[in-house]
Amino acid sequence: MAAQETLYLKLERNVETDRTDIRLSDLGKLVCANKNILARAKSLKVCTFREKGQERCIISVMKILETLQELWPSLQVENLGETEVIVERVRTEKSPFLLRLKIVFVSLICFFGPAFTIMAFHNDIGISSVFRKIYEMITGSPSDGVTILELSYSIGLAVGIILFFNHIGGRRITKDPTPIEVEMRIYEDQVNSALVETADREGKMIDASE
Repeated sequence: MAAQETLYLKLERNVETDRTDIRLSDLGKLVCANKNILARAKSLKVCTFREKGQERCIISVMKILETLQELWPSLQVENLGETEVIVERVRTEKSPFLLRLKIVFVSLICFFGPAFTIMAFHNDIGISSVFRKIYEMITGSPSDGVTILELSYSIGLAVGIILFFNHIGGRRITKDPTPIEVEMRIYEDQVNSALVETADREGKMIDASE
């Protein structure tokens, strides 16, 4: 092997797999001019889910660098991605019926939960009384409960929800991420950081030998 060979790594933050043996190619992308080194590096086993109930392992890039240097002492390795990789073992759903049932259940919760919250909020602030008084002040006649105010508010509420979620059916209105998507990404980053720190403190991270 030439002394100036360089292997570039771009490790992902989260990896989901249904395999028991995790190879280096499962953790991200690898690039090297030497095809033999690239093929062997991709097939390099980095961890194995040995325990039956083990669902997650966290791998440090230092362990990967240590293993690569043992195989090729003169190989230069450049990591362009994450320094820790969280590998989760996922199991494929055997029953399509259970998968559809989960989708229906989550959809019902997402529909009725916000609907109940909106109704409870409107009931707390007495929005019906507010609309009734506004209608009587403007028109001078009593409200029958269904006026232009209620209709306009209902339409505006629906439009506001659509704009907030930035979707109409399966189509995105704009290319910008929604506030929900931004908060989800922030939450995912915080969860990942907590998992890495916890594994490091408990000595469960697959790291380089001291």
